[in-house]
Amino acid sequence: MSESDSAGQLQNYSVDQAAGAIVLVLGAVASLLLVIWQSKCHCKMNLCYIFQCERRPPSEEEMEGLKDQAAKLKASKDKKDPKKPATLPPRPAQPSEPEPQMDPDNP
Repeated sequence: MSESDSAGQLQNYSVDQAAGAIVLVLGAVASLLLVIWQSKCHCKMNLCYIFQCERRPPSEEEMEGLKDQAAKLKASKDKKDPKKPATLPPRPAQPSEPEPQMDPDNP
């Protein structure tokens, strides 16, 4: 009978263990909300009627504007440092080492 009485009771935890558990739970919830927020799908969030937000994916015009901005940034970056090559030159081929031969007497 004593086992059933203690089955619902939690062990005594220290303050740092309780704080760690709270941080883990809050981090998991925050990362889930971050994934939802950064997704490209249509979603509507309602946090206890305190915070309401609607996220829609960018339209075609917005995507074109973002592509133009990226091209401008890349062009301005290339103008700032013309000496730096856009890509690295290919590395010369190095001869590979031969594989070690095993002694036939050694299993």
